[in-house]
Amino acid sequence: MTFLEEILAQKAIEVAEMPKANVLEKRKTYSFYEFLKANTTNMQLIAEVKRASPSKGEINMEVNPINQAKAYEAAGAGMISVLTDPFFFKGSIEDLREVAKNVEIPVLCKDFIISEKQLIRARNAGATVVLLIISALEKEELQELFTQALALDLEVLVEVHNAAELAIAQELGAKLIGVNNRNLHTFEVDIAISETLASDFATDACFISESGFKTAADVERVSASYNAVLVGEALMREKTPEIAAGKLKVTR
Repeated sequence: MTFLEEILAQKAIEVAEMPKANVLEKRKTYSFYEFLKANTTNMQLIAEVKRASPSKGEINMEVNPINQAKAYEAAGAGMISVLTDPFFFKGSIEDLREVAKNVEIPVLCKDFIISEKQLIRARNAGATVVLLIISALEKEELQELFTQALALDLEVLVEVHNAAELAIAQELGAKLIGVNNRNLHTFEVDIAISETLASDFATDACFISESGFKTAADVERVSASYNAVLVGEALMREKTPEIAAGKLKVTR
């Protein structure tokens, strides 16, 4: 099995055991899409709280999610991403809940979402943005979850990995489209994926390049075509994440 197949098999078990909660009041913050549209001079940063990964193993298991998120916010991040998968990434919905309580900016629930139950759980924990990964979903499932997320007043970051998936995301009408430079089957990373797909951008969506960024020079490679980058591992390995995050904010 590939990494993605393993993750989805485990996720199905997790979701089957997850109760469907009542929808609670949504946390108040700004629209991330509108923020990106209004702040185009600089590349914006989605900074991630990420304890571990299937390919790298433990990254920073001792992290205090609240302190990490506050450091990101102080550095000017436009949104905090929190990995909530417990099995492969050692995250939790509690990490997201604690972060959302302690920052003012949008929080993204980063997980392999396959059910409306996860959407409701994310919103109830304080997320205002959720991730839908095209390669993890059938087209009908993607459409259904996208519609359900919008009905819950959640913004949706639709993640793609190739031209065919990008076409689906644009046809879907996604306002936030993430190009993941990480192959979810092999977990290999190549920023050139984002560079190549930029020529196929055809909507007024805001585009986010995800994975593989360690330096300002890396970010500059995609700054002409993308509104933001998502960075996790490089920031999680730094002792002063606020300084490291600040160094990744380059002009477009």
